[in-house]
Amino acid sequence: MAGSSYGDVHESARKLVGKVALITGGASGIGECTARLFVKHGAQVVVADIQDEAGARLCAELGSATASYVRCNVTSEDDVAAAVDHAVARYGKLDVMFNNAGIGGAACHSILDSTKADFDRVLAVNLTGPFLGTKHAARVMVAAGRGGCIIGTASLASAVAGTASHAYTCAKRALVGLTENAAAELGRHGIRVNCVSPAAAATPLATGYVGLEGEAFEAAMEAVANLKGVRLRVEDIAAAVLFLASDDARYVSGHNLLIDGGCSIVNPSFGIFKD
Repeated sequence: MAGSSYGDVHESARKLVGKVALITGGASGIGECTARLFVKHGAQVVVADIQDEAGARLCAELGSATASYVRCNVTSEDDVAAAVDHAVARYGKLDVMFNNAGIGGAACHSILDSTKADFDRVLAVNLTGPFLGTKHAARVMVAAGRGGCIIGTASLASAVAGTASHAYTCAKRALVGLTENAAAELGRHGIRVNCVSPAAAATPLATGYVGLEGEAFEAAMEAVANLKGVRLRVEDIAAAVLFLASDDARYVSGHNLLIDGGCSIVNPSFGIFKD
């Protein structure tokens, strides 16, 4: 997204001054929006992605003093380790790891038609990738002894069945388990581990999976949403990530923050609250 709805942030209100963050899948969608917001709040950001042109363009716009791009396939441990090492070499440390890179996989909701190849690919990016990011972020955070924050992008599918493919649902539910387990281990080092679980916002991943874009996509999502009168935007997800990355959430760990307008708590088939 070229720009965001966020304006300038007053110096006294900036939440990440002096922090260094690494964002996988940072060249577009949630990752891009979060990178922009983090920089507005004073962070230096490493954008890790396989979209070289988009990543380089974003970092050029944000400024070389505050952002740098590194190519990173999150299914490759060498790439992930190198991205983490790049952050430390470039900016001296790593405070925030945002394991955001993900794919939707095939838009297939039939267990009979799902392929093992697609299942393996979705889990490799959406689960193995965050595992590697968590492992290597912890490697440098524990050694530095300054604590840190690790955040993953899960999904509404982590809490509600029937919203995505089997592969995607399995990966995102397992990511919540990884988050909780890593939080249990890393808390003694002062490292917080959390994840966000948004409903569908108009990112390239979501619109490509659903086959709708722009107003048509947002209208379709609003039609099935529980909270009316407001539509989920990528900026809302980035703001939740900012909260978890900042000292505002300094005692929040092992948490899956649902950004779904209450969708996950309601079974609309009962219909008792309908007019």
